[in-house]
Amino acid sequence: MTDVYKALADETRRTLLDVLLERDEQTLFELCSTLAMRHGLTPSRQAVSQHLDVLEQAGLVLTERRGRYKLHTIDTSPLTQIAERWPDRKALP
Repeated sequence: MTDVYKALADETRRTLLDVLLERDEQTLFELCSTLAMRHGLTPSRQAVSQHLDVLEQAGLVLTERRGRYKLHTIDTSPLTQIAERWPDRKALP
């Protein structure tokens, strides 16, 4: 669970998740381009790759190799653990 919190703690990683939520199966180049053009963020490719590694270790990003491309896809299932841990107080009896 702590990996999910660490992954979500950084604004760039949250932005990467937002970008992947809009469209899955993006390459590192596509993600870097989108960060720069739409969000005004210009981290190096290496920095974005490291952010993606943190997200992947937390289970929030899945990767798949197709030929020479590595495609990144979002997986929101680890986020359900957060809602299960702290249910809405209004829903409690």
